[in-house]
Amino acid sequence: MVDRSTLTGKVMCGYQGWFNCPGDGADLGWIHWSRNQPPGPGNVTVDMWPDLTEYDDDELYETKFKHADGRTAEVFSSANEKTVLRHFQWMQQYGIDGAFVQRFANGLKNPKHRAHKNSVLANAAKGANQHGRTFAVMYDLSGIKSDDANLVQRDWLALQKQQAIAGNEAYLHHDGKPVVSIWGIGFNDGRKYSLEYCHNLIKWFKSQGCTVMIGIPTYWRTQTRDTMEDEALHETIASADIVSPWTVGRYRTPKQARRHATEVSAKDLAWCKKRNLDYLPVVFPGFSWYNLKGNQDAAIPRLKGEFLWSQISSAKKIGCDMIYVAMFDEVDEGTAIFKCTDDPPVNDGAKFIGIEGVPTDHYLKIVGAAGKLLRGEIPLTESLPVLD
Repeated sequence: MVDRSTLTGKVMCGYQGWFNCPGDGADLGWIHWSRNQPPGPGNVTVDMWPDLTEYDDDELYETKFKHADGRTAEVFSSANEKTVLRHFQWMQQYGIDGAFVQRFANGLKNPKHRAHKNSVLANAAKGANQHGRTFAVMYDLSGIKSDDANLVQRDWLALQKQQAIAGNEAYLHHDGKPVVSIWGIGFNDGRKYSLEYCHNLIKWFKSQGCTVMIGIPTYWRTQTRDTMEDEALHETIASADIVSPWTVGRYRTPKQARRHATEVSAKDLAWCKKRNLDYLPVVFPGFSWYNLKGNQDAAIPRLKGEFLWSQISSAKKIGCDMIYVAMFDEVDEGTAIFKCTDDPPVNDGAKFIGIEGVPTDHYLKIVGAAGKLLRGEIPLTESLPVLD
């Protein structure tokens, strides 16, 4: 069982839990696999295909795609309790500490979407308890339309009333308090909510006795590139407890990742230490969103895990003692580390990335090794170590 009292020494994954299929009980139809209709040629929004070998028949949903041998391609639903529990069982099996369960604020006003989020969170809590893992809530502010002063607060209070979520035995704590993450602060991509709104939200969660982690842009410290220029930004960041810059897509090769760690992340870490803040770097295995965005040029090769390990080893080298992996189940943007396949559908109208011939659990093993590296159980190596 992992120690749920601290984030230090842990490797946590983001868990989207946002995949739905007709008949899964959520009454949301096809969500995140495709655009409203069954996934098939010309209608798919994921770039990786899950390996469903271990899933039971009652976890599978047919699509209009075919595999090379003529089999009908199937997918899973995050609404299925058995599937979520299976994912947390994999975390235990491969030594991954737990997950930040994504909770997109823009869907909280819709009763059906909120009910699905509640179900996924409850199942994640059950999975964490059954398999000795930990979990925490991550509020993603992306997509909210204005400074809805009580949207997130009402939801957090409802979770305490309905699920006593922060008091759950498996809930992640840090510095003696439950961890809540607020993601999406300081970006310069035209978001409709203000920095003041974010600052007040941080203060509110701290008043509720929480340790607050914030997801911020890569270049937050210099306020360049992906970051808004605002003299109040650093004050807002300093008001939190844990700082986690979003670096997905900001570099494309192991060499660039290592340079980013020494030239950017190391200075970020020093800034945070000076202010008694913890620093949680983000690592990712690769990237692709051909089917979602039609952007072939955005693909970042996985290099059979060397790209991911270059980030993990660089984080350890500069003195980081915690890591956030984006993401456990994100097949939409090709960042998933759970079991995916080299046998995706072959129909025209879609292009999928495989896993380059490595075992289907290869990335789960890498993330498990990252935890061992953080805790000093294996030596620091620049190249990917031999995996158990």
